[in-house]
Amino acid sequence: MKDTYQDFWETTAQDLKNPSYQAIREAFRWDIPEFYNIAVDACDRHAANPNRLALIYDRGDGHPENWTFRDLKTSSNRLANALQGLGIRCGDRVAVFLSQSPQLPMTHFAIYKLGAIVVPLFTLFGPDAVVHRMSDSQARIVITDEEHLNLILDCQRELPDLEHVIVVDGHHSGALSLDDLLAASSDTFEPVHTKSDDPAIIIYTSGTTGKAKGALHGHRVLLGHLPGVSVSHNLMPRPNDLIWTPADWAWIGGMFDVLFPALHWAIPIVAHRMPKFDPEAAFYLMARLNVRNTFLPPTALKMMRQIEKPLDRWPLQLRTIACGGESLGEETLRWAETSLGIHINEFYGQTECNMVVSNCTDAFPSKPGSMGKAAPGHEVAIIDDDGNVVPSGTMGEIAVKSPNPVMFLRYWNQSAATDRKFVGDWLRTGDMGYMNEEGYIYFVGRDDDIISSAGYRIGPAEVEESLVQHPTVLMAAVVGIPDETRGQIVKAFVRLRDGVAADDPLRRELQQWVRQKLGAHEYPREIEFVESFPMTPSGKIQRAVLRKREAERKQAGQ
Repeated sequence: MKDTYQDFWETTAQDLKNPSYQAIREAFRWDIPEFYNIAVDACDRHAANPNRLALIYDRGDGHPENWTFRDLKTSSNRLANALQGLGIRCGDRVAVFLSQSPQLPMTHFAIYKLGAIVVPLFTLFGPDAVVHRMSDSQARIVITDEEHLNLILDCQRELPDLEHVIVVDGHHSGALSLDDLLAASSDTFEPVHTKSDDPAIIIYTSGTTGKAKGALHGHRVLLGHLPGVSVSHNLMPRPNDLIWTPADWAWIGGMFDVLFPALHWAIPIVAHRMPKFDPEAAFYLMARLNVRNTFLPPTALKMMRQIEKPLDRWPLQLRTIACGGESLGEETLRWAETSLGIHINEFYGQTECNMVVSNCTDAFPSKPGSMGKAAPGHEVAIIDDDGNVVPSGTMGEIAVKSPNPVMFLRYWNQSAATDRKFVGDWLRTGDMGYMNEEGYIYFVGRDDDIISSAGYRIGPAEVEESLVQHPTVLMAAVVGIPDETRGQIVKAFVRLRDGVAADDPLRRELQQWVRQKLGAHEYPREIEFVESFPMTPSGKIQRAVLRKREAERKQAGQ
């Protein structure tokens, strides 16, 4: 396959003298082929050179492990043959429950080569979150590691579609060994001739009126990400680029803002698992491996900001820092400029339609509070409820024009929700904002109840459901409240059953309950016991009223 995007960025955008935003947008053209496969594009086509570096796996023991594209191709071919032998066919779903490691892209590539569909799972997920995603997608196989194996085995009774569990490290009862499967399989495999619109991955995104919805993306989603990723890193690829992110590779930000675009461009990527983010360890890692590019979620940057004079301690070689998930604020942006000598490029998107807005300081100046301008190839506007574009400076809903290669195909098993996502030719993001006369887009807030905490999008319904499963809880309402470090944190309002005492031990017990069921990123960091809730005439809890109360409390200094 001709690498049209590599050609564009190297021969057009980067050859422009003092490239301007307008010049890049006018020069860019989509060229989406009829047939396209993520694995062939991001892996196999680079494997002719047996020494071409794809990935540096750093376990933190001082001995990084290098993986070439040839390594990824042959191992993914072996796994594709093994999965085929286990009955996986085109369209089947396979869950991937792994941390940052070479095995994660290898398993993705094997599944894509089969024409099957990946279901990525966060390593922070608890059993309820895992069961919902695997049962809703009807995943037939899950590939995981020793750390998460027991969670899967404990959930098997609730997963009637699950036929096999594969563990990537060692031999364990109740699971197939990845090493044994690879050893018994051929390293030759002919990938399925998938079309660009053929399904490739289901990424679950949280909602406010039910459980998480699965956004189904086609293989073209990788191509759709490239312009936004490139401008957020000041026209990537550039010579000697090397990228790392602490973001989980099950998140769309970790996968399609970093991992797969880097491999598409044959930019080496660092794999390093950081169970709990450590700002000093992050600086040390980037200096030690000469990382040139990084995607750092807002919470990570706010924690790193506490380190004084980092360049005096670590010889960093950073060229670019990209950030998305929530607005950083002027203080963090100013810190990066003064302490690191880098302008952070903030960007914007969502699971259904990602990387459509970005800053690019090599092409235009960033403005405080703005998430940038529409990335090349994307038409972004502010619309009213009827889908009409509103004038500059007018508040409305941020929307993206369809068709668009980065846009999801549909929600898995939720046609009505898919229909509600669109008005005319516009995909509705559910985010409110405005655009100024220069095309800068400003995010104001959500028109629903999604909580954005440390870059994670959390649906209150899932947390509420977990809380009411506790025997002491009668009702619960969950909202996001402002937090200096995380942007928002989860706060739960809980009405207890009659006769139950509201005290701190119970508060801690409920927090741990949710933490174990859903994950460490979703549990309520604050719990307030209440006797009643504000309700609508139809009997629904008014979360907006609760949020307003919290904002008024904060303003009053309570």
